[in-house]
Formats: sequence, C-alpha cells, structure tokens
Amino acid sequence: MPSKIALVTGGNRGLGRAAVEALAGAGVDVVFTYRSHADEAREVIEAVAARGRTAEAIQLDTGVPGDFPEFTETLRAVLKGWGRDSFDVLVNNAGFSGNTVLGATDEATIDQLFAVHYKGVYLLTQALATAAPGEQPLLADNGRVINISTGLARFVTVPYAVYASMKGAVEVLTRYWATELGARGITVNTIAPGPVATDFADAYLRNSEQAQTAMSGMTALGRIAQAEDIGPAVAALASPDTAWITAQRIEASGGFRL
Repeated sequence: MPSKIALVTGGNRGLGRAAVEALAGAGVDVVFTYRSHADEAREVIEAVAARGRTAEAIQLDTGVPGDFPEFTETLRAVLKGWGRDSFDVLVNNAGFSGNTVLGATDEATIDQLFAVHYKGVYLLTQALATAAPGEQPLLADNGRVINISTGLARFVTVPYAVYASMKGAVEVLTRYWATELGARGITVNTIAPGPVATDFADAYLRNSEQAQTAMSGMTALGRIAQAEDIGPAVAALASPDTAWITAQRIEASGGFRL
C-alpha cells in the first residue's frame, strides 16, 4: 500500500518544520512550501530522509493567490513522482505575527495579515480540496485538513489583535469546511498552540528568559512549548485513528491560562 502524502505550508521552520518531521516519523511522505530560506528547506528534506521518508519542497508565498494555479500544477508533477494524482493531508500552517495596537496600525499590515492568514488559507484550500465538475480534487477522499490557529484566539495578548482575529475566522471556517467536505470522508480540525519558543514575533519568547518564566508560571504543565511539542499533535490528527474527530478546535497549550 503506498504511503500517505501530506502537504504542509510554511514547512521550512518552526511549527511547520516540526509538523513535517512528525508526519515523516509517522510514515508519511511530505510536500512542504517555503516562501524564502531555501537553505532551511534543504535541511528539512535531509531531516525527513533521515527518518526514512521522502520530502519535496515547493516555493510559494501563500499570501499571493495569483501563484496558486502554477503551484497546483507543480504539485501535480511532484505527486506523479510518487505514482499519485492526489495527496491525503493538508496542513495550513504558513504565517507571521504582526503588531497591531489599536491607534498605531496601518492598512498595509492588516491587508498582509488578511492575505496570509485568511484569504490565502481559504483560496489555497479551495484550489486543493475542490475541482470543476468531471475533474478530481488534489485532496483525496477520506483525507484531512488541519488548520493551525493560536491560543490567542481564546486569551488576549496585546499587540496581536488582527493576527488573532484572522485565526479566529479560520476556526469558524474549520466548522464550515468540516460540513462541506464531510460527505467525502474528509475531516477538518484546528490545532491552536499556546506559547511556543519559535521565530514567531521576532523570536521574542525564545530569546526572553523573563517571558518564558512568566508564561511557564501560567501553564498547568509548568513550562512553555517547543515546536516539537506541537508537531506530534498534527501527526495525531492525520492518523487513521482520529478519523471520527472533525470540526474541532484542539488547543495544544499545556494548559495555558486556564
């Protein structure tokens, strides 16, 4: 039986890379996108190979939907290399933070956050999970869509209002898509990480021992997360064992701000 194949956006670093490596560890081959830092993409390909699986990287800015038709054709060609015309798991992960304090936020910042965290997620998922009459979608029946949200959609931390709002909108999309795609056996869920020591927000948390100590004190498990804590949650939702879970927001925060 051929291996399952996943597509992870923004898979060259942080939570995306952790998801790629966790999926590979679970026996899944992976296509991942990267906007820049081709050197990091090569490192991820090597890390996946070390786990006995295969990864392919495709450059894509998920905030530029005009590039999606070319991307889907490139993806089709990559899938043919595996003898497939579809893939099984879509992980919508790519993103950035952006400071948006009320009274000091410009229109361009809002537009950029909307383009990546909502518009891009919507249109890329549409391009992959649906097709014109008589054609087959790239996302296979009985597949998975896993949207990466944030704990900030539940608790408030200034200055991430617009970022958190966009993620909250994707959580609503998750429920709608679960309904629209359910007839094909496709599950759609959201994973919402809490504080994670990554490059998010210019690596503020990773570089601040004071912030780490403060946030660890607000977490039931007594520490903040590393990216490697979140990747396995993605792999779990991609597993056949979780096929009856859909339309859910699953917060992977270690019990932050309970």
